[in-house]
Amino acid sequence: MARLENGGIGDGTQETGKSDVVRGALKSHASDAAFQTKSGAGESAAAVPKAKTERNHPVGSTPKLLFCAVGTFISFMVFGIFQERITRGIYGKSDRFTYTASMVFIQCVINAIFAKLVIHFTREPLDTTPRSMYGLCSLSYLGAMMSSNQALQYVSYPTQVLGKSCKPIPVMIFGVLFAHRRYSVRKYLFTLMIVLGVAVFFYENGKAHTKDEKKEIGFGEGLLLFSLAMDGVTGTIQERMRHSHRTRPNAMMMWMNIFSSLVLLAVISVTGEIFEVMAFIRTYPYVIEHLLTFALCSAVGQYFIFLTVADFGPLPCSIITTTRKFFQILVSVFFFSNPMSSIGWFATVLVFLGLTLDTVFK
Repeated sequence: MARLENGGIGDGTQETGKSDVVRGALKSHASDAAFQTKSGAGESAAAVPKAKTERNHPVGSTPKLLFCAVGTFISFMVFGIFQERITRGIYGKSDRFTYTASMVFIQCVINAIFAKLVIHFTREPLDTTPRSMYGLCSLSYLGAMMSSNQALQYVSYPTQVLGKSCKPIPVMIFGVLFAHRRYSVRKYLFTLMIVLGVAVFFYENGKAHTKDEKKEIGFGEGLLLFSLAMDGVTGTIQERMRHSHRTRPNAMMMWMNIFSSLVLLAVISVTGEIFEVMAFIRTYPYVIEHLLTFALCSAVGQYFIFLTVADFGPLPCSIITTTRKFFQILVSVFFFSNPMSSIGWFATVLVFLGLTLDTVFK
């Protein structure tokens, strides 16, 4: 889950530049009074062309905002529980599900089907983005999802969530290097808070492990860094789409996941993983329920995200998605007994404080 939270899809999610995402989704549906709810590829879903007018104030009711917030929280809480259960859980006596490509393949297929249904029932306007651009963007989108899920084989779920919460960092770096953007001192300060928090968390997390375990954790953190880099690449491509074409969020979700599904189908077929995962499912048939629930919660979560954007604007949506990540860490700590030291909690609070300030003062 792309973010598309790639997202996303992500996290699946797998997350592009959040401000572009929410502005695009908001402007895309500002004229649709009958049905303003849209689903995207993840928190890294595509932005769409700028409209002449823009909502400056929320138009939805408080109960509806609470409904969207609760829907987002529940969807991604369940998503996180099953993601951790699948990737870090034990099946039978000692077997583990290590088929990341197959897991992401199922997620992409469900996301594509969900997006197609939303397009059909909401009659989304025509998308003019060349399919070749979707194909190119799907590669970085897929790289972000694959590396993020694979990282869970080596790091704890709180570490993964915290690492993937650092998307302002690659967004800023790619913005400076390739888009020649300038940022305020406040933006750099908030980003520095995030960097320091993550650095302290990883350092504290590494002290409790043996030398061999530290090597594995270093590899997992490397996968998270690669995932963040791919998020930055995805955001850059989607920014070009937004300025050059009429890119629609659900069309992007559908086509990026279709291309990703085709690539993954080829990968798991050539490597023989498709046969291995089928044998695993035959041995532990209940894992298919975990996989489908994980994928469906990812897609439904994105529906609530874009529903929030359409009716209340980008700020409430950003606050909801940032807050739900913090609560996902809480659920993982207490539900799966992942230990956290006082310094780890301090680092976590520092990261989310930086994210919240960056969102509020954007």
